[in-house]
Amino acid sequence: MKQRFGAFGEASLPSRDGRHRASDQPRRRSDRYRGNRVTKSESAVRPGGIVAVLAFAGIVGAIMQTVVVPIIGELPQLLNTSAGNATWVITATLLAAAVFMPVIGRLGDMYGKKRVLLICCAPLFAGSLLCAVATSLVPMVIGRGLQGVGMGMIPLGISVLRDVLPADKLGSSIALLSASLGIGGGLGLPLSAAVAEYADWRVLFWGAAAATVLIVVLIWKLVPTPPTYAKGQTFDYLGAVALGAGIICLLLSVTKGSQWGWGEPKTIGLLAVGILVLLAWGWWERRHTDPLVDLKVSARPQVLLTNIASVLVGFAMYAQSLAVPQLLQLPEATGYGLGQSMLAMGLWLLPAGLMMMAVSPLGGRLSAARGPKFTLVAGTLVIALGYGVSLALLGTTWGLMVVGMITNAGVGLAYGAMPALIMGSVPRSETGAANSFNTLMRSMGSSAASAVIGVVLSRLTTDFGGHALPSENGFRVTMLIGCGVALLAATIAATIPTRAVAAAEAAEGATGRRHAHA
Repeated sequence: MKQRFGAFGEASLPSRDGRHRASDQPRRRSDRYRGNRVTKSESAVRPGGIVAVLAFAGIVGAIMQTVVVPIIGELPQLLNTSAGNATWVITATLLAAAVFMPVIGRLGDMYGKKRVLLICCAPLFAGSLLCAVATSLVPMVIGRGLQGVGMGMIPLGISVLRDVLPADKLGSSIALLSASLGIGGGLGLPLSAAVAEYADWRVLFWGAAAATVLIVVLIWKLVPTPPTYAKGQTFDYLGAVALGAGIICLLLSVTKGSQWGWGEPKTIGLLAVGILVLLAWGWWERRHTDPLVDLKVSARPQVLLTNIASVLVGFAMYAQSLAVPQLLQLPEATGYGLGQSMLAMGLWLLPAGLMMMAVSPLGGRLSAARGPKFTLVAGTLVIALGYGVSLALLGTTWGLMVVGMITNAGVGLAYGAMPALIMGSVPRSETGAANSFNTLMRSMGSSAASAVIGVVLSRLTTDFGGHALPSENGFRVTMLIGCGVALLAATIAATIPTRAVAAAEAAEGATGRRHAHA
């Protein structure tokens, strides 16, 4: 029996009822859809335009993560609140993005990815406007939460590419769009620092609102409407609520643990509740007819190991993002700080963001030649190399710039390979949810890095004018941890099966067809 393989080399996959649907088969590269019908206007859209629009949307969404970093020290005065409460301006975006990404991915699978992409722009726009006019903490936190909801467009945009691009353009396009999460963070810091230093901080959010309007117009005009493969399935409301509650409890305990105290009942209680809720969620998902996240598919070795590697890559990516900016800004009188202003710090880190943008298409070509598994392993090894050389380059601004460029080159390779591995082993009806869940895994890794590195830098300190500052040894330990985590990610990535999975899926499809005809 012949096997049919899609753009990633995967066998055509059965739907949840075990039967192959015609809509799950790879489509001709010339097809462009509105609903399930081809339209002439959309068939004329060039792949480059589609990728540019979705990459721009992803970068704008990712910039929301770092847009307030340059003004975080001023927020207590600007919003008439305490320094501890001001951190909710960052935490709210993290929590909202983590909770809504899987939900948005599933809704895209069910009701149309282009439609949900446009819907994601509404909270992003509203949140930007609310932040632009906020004068107190509560509206600012609400606005930042709405911006986090809008970040769900990033993984959903990746899944759109599988449906609308020809196979020869797919790998490099997915790599670029997947890396937009890091590119936006890298470009957003110097951009927001410059605006905060030379203009009113509210310009940051007015600019975000204007960019969102542009995104809506570009998506509406240039992005074709993919077919809806999961149409008619039911949305798992209980699963969405349970996953959101579990993630919130886990992330709150991790991100606020250093502030509340790691041994405090509140921190431990939230951690315990989060774990219990997620275990109950897993039990429910395995028994639901149309689950929010199909854990049976997620348990496939290729998906499971890729998600585990994603957690570790997210950790490794974020660890140096916490250490390097601090090193650049600490006073030179400490003996290891480099005394840079916020704007200068952002400019020194700018080449790292540009490096990720430059490497992403190369990663796509490498995946086409050697497979996404090879690219993921290579990317994690490059990240480890960046951390390794950092031990000799911590004392200069140019040295830290080189460290950022090397590590971000590795992140660009790894981030581009992970969606290809995921989409190579899930049916088309689940690409939105699967990609969103993988992005969530990266975010969980970044949150874990924030907690672990925060503990390291708060424990390994030195006295400077009566103030406790992270010591040089603390930064070196941070780099060693990052290197070790990247090497662990490379080891796990090397164990991801490839051909065996495709063969197993083909056999599973044949079994489903035999049962359908019985």
